[in-house]
Amino acid sequence: MDHSRLKDNIIEVIEEQQLKLGYLKETVRLYYPLSSLNRFLGVKEGVEEMQQLLQDFVMDVKDCFGKVVVTNEGERFCIAIPPEGAEYIHDHMDADGFLCDLIATVARHGSTLEDVLAQFYKHSGHVRVEEIRNGEFDYLVYFENGEPDSYRYCITVEADHIIYHRYTKEDYAEFEF
Repeated sequence: MDHSRLKDNIIEVIEEQQLKLGYLKETVRLYYPLSSLNRFLGVKEGVEEMQQLLQDFVMDVKDCFGKVVVTNEGERFCIAIPPEGAEYIHDHMDADGFLCDLIATVARHGSTLEDVLAQFYKHSGHVRVEEIRNGEFDYLVYFENGEPDSYRYCITVEADHIIYHRYTKEDYAEFEF
């Protein structure tokens, strides 16, 4: 089974965490609904079958992440990446890419929507911006060609700062904003 999409997502989420909060050599727990895990692994399995698939995943990633622990409560799974895995991700992180630029811009007090969009356009000429204003967020922004990433960025403008959340394309569609 191909575990690469799940592995890549774990790396990307932990990179984002480390860029925002700083690096600590500690266990990182990530929570996934069954539906997201099914999409990452390209299957349609129930809880028990997913538990087995994730044990296979644990064996597949042990060389880079260390001893990963997977637990679940119903359809909600916790994937605990040990300190060695957090360190591996930190040591292999691209600290000069789009996400780094975006987080630095959002973190700066007084950043505007134009400042944030400039970071998207700096990294691609294929940026889609949609005004949404659905009560959840104000704008949906993403790279039309999936480069440098395929996430959907939900942006809210609040007074003199910007907030963003990012979702996989599939999770964004499932939320039906």
